Amino acid sequence: MVINNNDRILIIAAHPDDEILGCGGLLSKYANQVETSIVFIAEGDSCRFDTPELTPLVLEKINHREDCAREALGLFNITDIEFNNLPCGRLDSVDIIDINKIIEKKILSFKPTIILSHYSQDTNNDHRIVSRSVHMSTRPVIGFDMNVLSFEILSSTEWNLQNPFKPSFFVELSEDDLTKKIDAIKIYDGEIREFPHSRSSEGVKCLSQYRGMQIGVNYAEAFYVNRIKIQ
Repeated sequence: MVINNNDRILIIAAHPDDEILGCGGLLSKYANQVETSIVFIAEGDSCRFDTPELTPLVLEKINHREDCAREALGLFNITDIEFNNLPCGRLDSVDIIDINKIIEKKILSFKPTIILSHYSQDTNNDHRIVSRSVHMSTRPVIGFDMNVLSFEILSSTEWNLQNPFKPSFFVELSEDDLTKKIDAIKIYDGEIREFPHSRSSEGVKCLSQYRGMQIGVNYAEAFYVNRIKIQ
């Protein structure tokens, strides 16, 4: 599979920040060449509070994260962004069919050729639910013309040692792509940690170098292939 100017990339992320951690380098490389849309299924803040109640403080945090997402994706000139704000950390309280409908509606309107989303074995439960919903919403039917891949999220994907991420599709990144990815994730307040936490600037770079070494280049992002249609 080769990404070209005729492709339409749809990224389905559980939370704002997953899109950068999972494929920020790919966005840097292709977003100005390929029409790109982002769908966020859940917000990313209510799970940090003791109760699920949407207090004014929680709503303020949710709105701020949306602003961060717009700013971060603005680095790649992406403006087609959809926030659904289902409950963070509690997607298991939402009927899966309602998540499917969000995804299916976007697929019908945007008509993507490439869908990027979460790995089915992530340690984060919201990630797994979104992955399952993507699989259900992209079942092949007559006229099916989508490539479906999964990205990896530092501090979630690599922590499942029983079912490790096994990529088979790689995107080479330039140093500028990597720098822009790190700059974008830094826009999300509090998401970058101190090394040796894997979700650190050093961790992002180390993973990009490791994936690069796997294909003989300096930096890369890696993806698990769920389904590729070669014409």
